[in-house]
This record gives sequence, structure tokens and C-alpha cells, in this order.
Amino acid sequence: MSILDHAAPLVKKYEGCRLDSYKCPAGVWTLGYGSTGHHVTEGLKWTQAQADEALNKDLLRALNDARKVIDVGLNDKQMAAIVSFVFNLGIGNFRNSTLLKKINKGDFLGASKEFGKWTFAAGKELPGLVKRRAAEAALFMEHV
Repeated sequence: MSILDHAAPLVKKYEGCRLDSYKCPAGVWTLGYGSTGHHVTEGLKWTQAQADEALNKDLLRALNDARKVIDVGLNDKQMAAIVSFVFNLGIGNFRNSTLLKKINKGDFLGASKEFGKWTFAAGKELPGLVKRRAAEAALFMEHV
């Protein structure tokens, strides 16, 4: 299995798929499996094929962005966990995180504990993010 094959089920589970645009808990227009950006506006509708295609592109972008800032070797499951994180929170948050600093120091156990600090949206802790970050941390540590 590839990195994206490990990341996609995790993202799908916690994002869900909606084919009509909606505002996420942070107030951002979202569509499909959590696709955001200037192309997602109120009233937009996608087919399942469009949602799947967007997810693949978004995961690949998250992977490429993460690879640019990670200085150490990670296994495929560790990278998949990071792809899920970056997909959800953006490369800017990851680039400036203690999670990345610990990864780049090779402190994988310490890094795994950082996922759980990212469970808030719009100032509120969300149960879904608590579960997602726990799943990402578990995947990150699966073969360490």
C-alpha cells in the first residue's frame, strides 16, 4: 500500500463526504471530503467522482507539502498520519508546529503526543477532532 492508500481511509472516515457545499465548524466553505479553497462556494454541488478526484489531488498536495518540511525519514504509515494532519489543518499550521520540530529531531514518541493538541476549531474542542488526532497518532506510531 502507498502512503495515500493509508491516508485516504483515515481522511474519509473523519471528514465524511458531502456533495453540497457547507460551512465547516471553523466557518469555511467545504465540499466533498473536506476540500476548501476559492473554488468552493455556497451552493456548489459535486458528483461522487468529482469528490474522489478532489480528495486524491488534495492528499497528493498535502503529501508534497509535508515532504518539503520534513527532514528525516518516515515510514509510509507515519507519512500517512502527517498527510491526514496537513490535509485537515494546512501546511502552515504543520510548518510552525512542535509536532514537526519533534519529528525533525527524531523524537517520534514526543511527536505522537503532539497530535492531541490540535483538537480545537473556532475555539471549541470537537470530539471528532479528538478521535481523529488519536487515530493519526496511533497510525504514526504503528511501526515505530
